[in-house]
Amino acid sequence: MTNLPRQFDVIVLGAGAAGLMCAATAGQRGRRVALLEHNGQVGRKILVSGGGRCNFTNLHCGPGNFLSENKHFAKSALALYQPRHFIELVERYGIPWHEKTLGQLFCDGSARAIVEMLLAECEQASQAQGSVEIALNSHGIQVESAAGGGFRVTASSGVYHSQALVVATGGLSIPKLGATGLGYELARQFGLGVIEPRPALVPLLLGGSESVWTALAGVAAEVVASAGNAHFREKMLVTHRGLSGPAILQASSYWRPGKELRVDFAPELDVLRTLMEPGARRDVAELRQLLRGVLPQRLANHLAGVGCPNGWSNPAIEACERNLHGWAFHPVGTEGFEKAEVTAGGVDTAALQARTLEARNTPGLFFIGETVDVTGWLGGFNFQWAWSSAVAAGRAV
Repeated sequence: MTNLPRQFDVIVLGAGAAGLMCAATAGQRGRRVALLEHNGQVGRKILVSGGGRCNFTNLHCGPGNFLSENKHFAKSALALYQPRHFIELVERYGIPWHEKTLGQLFCDGSARAIVEMLLAECEQASQAQGSVEIALNSHGIQVESAAGGGFRVTASSGVYHSQALVVATGGLSIPKLGATGLGYELARQFGLGVIEPRPALVPLLLGGSESVWTALAGVAAEVVASAGNAHFREKMLVTHRGLSGPAILQASSYWRPGKELRVDFAPELDVLRTLMEPGARRDVAELRQLLRGVLPQRLANHLAGVGCPNGWSNPAIEACERNLHGWAFHPVGTEGFEKAEVTAGGVDTAALQARTLEARNTPGLFFIGETVDVTGWLGGFNFQWAWSSAVAAGRAV
């Protein structure tokens, strides 16, 4: 293999959602793009997302749906390329879709339609005298500043040179799909800060005395889960190892080890009010009956046992009611990157231009998508960040 690099205008590392979108955007602006992917196929995370139907965006997407050290950073990219823009693209390709809940949009059919659409968009580059060349199985990627400017990228698929380099290698979540820390390594190599990556949108583990909850594995209920100042009203699911379900996954992004997770088991309901009425029966059987009126039977029975009032005075019953609305769990950890849907943390946004995602200290170097310290809520927000950040960089290279 010759050591003379092949010349491109742009090299994009990673052919996931952000990488494909960025390559297509740049190619359609007449740029010659090399898209390097270390897997044997593109868009692997797209294909498994949303139960195989790809929750490709959310109608209600805004900066407030994202977690970052700089809560304002995502505003520019999200304003530049909004959910309606991606919906227009999906409809142009005749891909049927539906809204599930809370503004979440899914393909009616397979997520493969989204991957094929993005590949077709890459092919459209030829109409603008651009090109997108995809190199799969590009292993051992190494990057260095090239003599005379730009970037030299060496991989098993060849040697490449370009004036612009876009890092879209994702985070550490779901390593079985090929996740690596390459993006963070490159950020550090070029002097950019990295906010410590951690699992997000991930089930939480219970231990110690709270392990008794795992006997309820399979039980689900609508709750409000709270971590810090973040509150999410959705379903909670008890698992064999702890807690999951949308409400818990959402709260997990804000939870920190050693902190509490609070759960409101009966949002907006005054469950035990009748216990304090004159002549009311006050015992565990009546408590259990009231809980069964608003919760699944197994969960109601469990709460009646572990949350029984300390005596049956009005203050004791009131304390029991407050517990139902702010039950404190003390997770011992998360299921880790293996089960995390996304990675929180990443390339420090302070090192990037918000409008273009270009590194402030290295002209021509861009970081987009999950690699960056911008983490969306559950429900299509992370895909929208992928599209938005990709277009922002793709229009700048």
